[in-house]
Formats: sequence, C-alpha cells, structure tokens
Amino acid sequence: MNRQRRLLLQALAATGLLGRLPQAQATCACSEAGRVVIIGGGFAGATCAKYLRYLNPQIEVILIEPKRDYYTCPFSNLVLAGMRTLPSLRQRYTALSKNYGIQVIHARVTAIEADVRLLQVNNEAWLPYDRLVVAPGISMLWNAPAGYDETAAEYMPHAWAAGPQTRLLRDQLQAMPDNGVVAISVPPRPFRCPPGPYERACLIGHYLKQHKPRAKLLMLDANETFSKQDVFEEAWSVLYPDMIERVGVSGYGGVTRVDARSNTLFTETDRYKVDVANVIPSQQAGQIAVQSGLADDSGWCPIDPSTFKSTLLPDIHVLGDACIADPIPKSATAANSQAKFAALVIAAELAEETPPLPSLHNTCYSIAAPDYAFSVTGMYALESGAIKANARAAAVSPLAAGNDLRKTEYRYAQGWYDSIIRDSFG
Repeated sequence: MNRQRRLLLQALAATGLLGRLPQAQATCACSEAGRVVIIGGGFAGATCAKYLRYLNPQIEVILIEPKRDYYTCPFSNLVLAGMRTLPSLRQRYTALSKNYGIQVIHARVTAIEADVRLLQVNNEAWLPYDRLVVAPGISMLWNAPAGYDETAAEYMPHAWAAGPQTRLLRDQLQAMPDNGVVAISVPPRPFRCPPGPYERACLIGHYLKQHKPRAKLLMLDANETFSKQDVFEEAWSVLYPDMIERVGVSGYGGVTRVDARSNTLFTETDRYKVDVANVIPSQQAGQIAVQSGLADDSGWCPIDPSTFKSTLLPDIHVLGDACIADPIPKSATAANSQAKFAALVIAAELAEETPPLPSLHNTCYSIAAPDYAFSVTGMYALESGAIKANARAAAVSPLAAGNDLRKTEYRYAQGWYDSIIRDSFG
C-alpha cells in the first residue's frame, strides 16, 4: 500500500467512518490475492463477481448494489403483453453469497477516489480496494425531450428500467379506451437494448390485438434505421397489419418536447395527443460513473478494449451498458460476455500473469408474439487496437422464414433467458 493511501486510511479510521461497515469489509484487503469491489448488480456486475470467485476463490469480492430485488430488462416487454408476470423477472443475490462467498452490500456508492483506491458508501464509510469494477447501467437524461423529467415519468412511463415503471405502463395500457392510441417515443442512439423499443411495439401490439383490437400504436422515432429492421417490419405486417405506424426521423418523428399532464408529444412539425405515452428518454452511463469522471462528453465511458479498463481513471474496469464498446451493442449478453473477460483480466493481473486478449459475443432475441421470435448474433475480437466484429460470425434471422423457424426461435429465446439468469445470478 502506498504512503498516501495508508495515511488516508489512518485518518478515516480516526474519524470512525471505516468502522461503519462490517470490519472485514472496512479495513484493507484481508486476502493476499486481493480485494475487488464491484459497483452494480446487473448482468455485468453479478457475472463478474461470480466468475472472479470461480477463477480464484482467494480473491475477496464485494458487490455493492442498492436494490435487494433486481428486475431484468430482458423479457420485461412480455409483462406488457400479459405473457409474463413482473415477479418472474425478480432476481436476488442470495445464490451469489451462498454459493460463491461474495460479500453483497445493499448500499449506494457516492464517491470514488481512484488515486488512492477508495470508494465512499452512502456518503459515510470509505472502502479500500485493489481493483474496482464499475457496472452501473444507465441513467436517464431528464429533459431530453424537453419537459420529460422524473415527475413526467409518473404520467408518461419510460419503463426502460424494469420494475415499478413496467407495472405503471402495463396498468395504463389496461385502462386505456378500447379505441385508444398508444405512442412510443424512441430516442436517438445510443441507448440500452437497440431492438428494445421495436420489440415493445410488437408486444404492446399483441396485447391490443387480444384486448383492444380497435386501438392503434404510433412509434415516433428519432432514428432513420434500427436493429433487425426488415424482420421487425415483416412481423408488423404479418401480425399487426394497420395497427402499428412508425415515423422515422426524416419524417420528423423525433419527439422534441412533451406535456405530461395532457399526454401530448411534440415533434418539429406535429403535435400528438394520445391515451398512453411511453417516452423513452435519451440516456447516459449510470450516475456514479458520470459524477466520478469515468464518462467523457458523450455521457458514456471510454475504455481500453484490450482490458475494459477506463481510459480516464486508473485501475477501474467499466462494463455493460455504461461503457463505449462499439460495435458491441448495449445488451444483457454483451454485458455478461464483457464481465467474464474482465474477470479473466483482473484475476490474471492480481496473480501477476499476462491477461488474455478479448473474445466477446452478443446474442439478442426479440419476441413479436407467442411462438414468434427472431435474433441477431455477433462475435467480436481485438484488431489493430480496436474492437472489431467478425463479419463471418454475424447473423440475423432471415425474412420469410416460416412459422416453424419463428416458433423454434421463440423456444430458443426462452432457453436463452433461463440460461443467462443461471449464469449471472445462480
């Protein structure tokens, strides 16, 4: 431990702040193999914690996550369609603690002092680390569009963080008139889960088709193209003809302002008063990443692609939705893949061994209706100092595939979800 860090720890101990955490956590790393602290208990953080202990059970791993119950964004659109319940998406951290010896602290990290490898919890206790993993997911850029803030989200739910917002949007859909209009406002890229808004259109369409067949769904999109566009548009025409209408950015579909009290959305040229407004705002990295200096002017966190270490602060790995890892999309599978790679790097470095080169992947299933799904897959590696997609390993489900393939991919989607839940949280 360097002298600056030792003096700071002594000063904090004198104030009693270190003692406000359990003693094994508040002192310097008790394991000679090192202490790794992970901020964020989503797919990236939970997976990294598990695989660090799997690779080297002597590494002390502390996972800090404010929520005791984590609701997965994957499959949350199924709740809107009545195809899944919200409690079925709830994950807890008991298995990580019991099966892998991970110390789970339900608290909020409020500061990071990277130069001395300390972080502050709940504005009080300071916790030292040898390596830090920051996987905080996203935070919403309020007032993008104008007028959309935390209060507006209680009238126009974004449901882009699963849980109460998902329930609110579902309840609004159920309460709307039988001939009502639902609008989905899609922000400009980048955002979490690129195919997510378009899957949501399908599954809201499924609910409307079953319960309110005279209703309409309008997508106001700040993008011209989107992931799996051909396959989504085919699904809309086959499953929901004359129900779903999308207006892209060239048709002035980007929402610039909202009036939450009247459920009105404004674009550059038009005004839409609707019965249910699902406004997905622009996004950035989670707040702790932004406030601690891990994010650049884009609001996202640049990383060294060979290690996923921050290029802005030392010895901090940034994983999942928060990091800039183009062309890898912001998805659960990508976060899981990055987390495994980061665990390999950290375990190797703590053992003073050479870390491996990245080999990453993504798989994303989109469900359009019961027994109807499609997917996109990709493989990624380091090439000339940057992450590159392997063109020969990329695939999107074909058009005009027939019912058998769509049904098979629906079963694969269910299996994917069960598998990644076990891999990340089990």
